[in-house]
Amino acid sequence: MTTPHPIQMAQRLGQSIWCDFLSRDLLASGELDGMIRSGVRGVTTNPSIFDNAIGKTSDYDDDILVLRKKGKTAEEIYTALTVADVQEAADRFLPVYEESGGKDGFVSLEVSPLLAHDEEGTVAEAGSLAALVDRKNVMIKIPATREGMGAIRKAIASGISINATLMFSRDQYGDVAEAFISGLEDRLSRGLPVDGIASVASFFVSRVDTAVDKLLDARQARELQGKIAIDNARAVYRDFETLFSSPRWHALEEKGAQLQRPLWASTGTKNPAYSPTLYVDSLMGPFTVNTLPPATLEAFGKVDRIETTVTADRDGMDHRLGLLVTLGISLREVTDTLLKEGVEAFGKSYRSLLDSIEKKGRSLSAE
Repeated sequence: MTTPHPIQMAQRLGQSIWCDFLSRDLLASGELDGMIRSGVRGVTTNPSIFDNAIGKTSDYDDDILVLRKKGKTAEEIYTALTVADVQEAADRFLPVYEESGGKDGFVSLEVSPLLAHDEEGTVAEAGSLAALVDRKNVMIKIPATREGMGAIRKAIASGISINATLMFSRDQYGDVAEAFISGLEDRLSRGLPVDGIASVASFFVSRVDTAVDKLLDARQARELQGKIAIDNARAVYRDFETLFSSPRWHALEEKGAQLQRPLWASTGTKNPAYSPTLYVDSLMGPFTVNTLPPATLEAFGKVDRIETTVTADRDGMDHRLGLLVTLGISLREVTDTLLKEGVEAFGKSYRSLLDSIEKKGRSLSAE
């Protein structure tokens, strides 16, 4: 009997594996189609991914030149290019979406990171992008800033499927889940249906270890290194179980609402001393998504044993998170800093990409 691919084994445990990358070459080469055949159930993108795909290759130069000659601005060109890629990817994933009853097969496209602290601007752009892409299996990504929470609620209430992103803390997760549930309740209060609206809560993992490990090293507490990011995510999963087993949630579920699944993001291993699949193997479980960058996806394909781990060692999890406090390490301060840095990094990538498009446009037009 043929051994199933690890991605398919993960799916049997209730976890969907998505790819954290998209480019014109991935689409044209047939590589994305191969991923889908192996069991990949969706794709996520962000400004950094598109900066690498568009700004640092020549794959989009012909389209940039055509749009430049039409008088389009760098931002308009960026939108046109990303929307086209997302539309094509969504079409490739449509059979997955239909087979899964609308639970998988999604492609994510992020609002401008320059709007991260602008609630109304984010809501407007989410609506604009959803209309431009015009695919039922697309999620619009909104960062989980303070202003983003209100935007997530309003976007869900308007019927847009949302990927809430850049989450690092349990407090952020709780606020995102509240925004999702409240958005659905807002729809019901207006007599609107709640079925057909999908959402994931993208919780970043490896970056927490990158930050905390340095603090642990300074305190000679190296036995905790490589563990806190996983404990932080597992604590969020426990919160998920509580929130989505409540009478409040069941009332929405009876009306056709589907779960907002935790999505483990930033799962590429940054410390070479750790297993390349550490943040996949350790967070396996039902009603979850894990979005893997290509290198991690390749490494995961070689794994020979998979089991449910996201609910493992809860006593140890609580003990280790408690030890951080006794060591004088504030996980909340760490995660607040990571959110700030994440917003700034995506903003920097976005500005870099717009600058690259502008320069490419001028250079190509002069040839």
